Amino acid sequence: MSRICIFFYFFLVFVIIFCNVSFHPGNFMHFANEDENRTRGHVKPEFAYFNHRKLMLQGVCTKWDISISQSRYPTPGIPQYIVQIVNTCTVSNCSPSNIHLHCGWFASARIVNPTTFKRLSFDDCLVNGGHPLKSSQSIRFTYANSFMYPLKFKSASFCN
Repeated sequence: MSRICIFFYFFLVFVIIFCNVSFHPGNFMHFANEDENRTRGHVKPEFAYFNHRKLMLQGVCTKWDISISQSRYPTPGIPQYIVQIVNTCTVSNCSPSNIHLHCGWFASARIVNPTTFKRLSFDDCLVNGGHPLKSSQSIRFTYANSFMYPLKFKSASFCN
């Protein structure tokens, strides 16, 4: 029983220290840069990240608020994939626009509406025709290819 108490004590101390250090301005924190390498630096709290989740201290939206997911849709013949891109930012007066994704040589045997998703050049695809993606709005499309393209956030215009 005493080992459990000691473990619980150290766990609480760790949580208290971690919360104390992570949420005060002027502290060093881990954050992800554009290449998603982990770096260490001095960061203002409104731009601080912990495990790719933004601290909503000042009400700003960032690239971490653009959720991109895809899964295989079971069909005979050429495999089909369903892609969903969602704006998870809860700041209602600011919608990211001009959203671009890394998409390689994206191509589909099935026609994808170009106002929804369009490859502009190698590794550059435009979402929603460049129009803003409102809070909680999602863009969904299906494409067909022999393999799944890795789609990853590239850039967007945010109003911060």
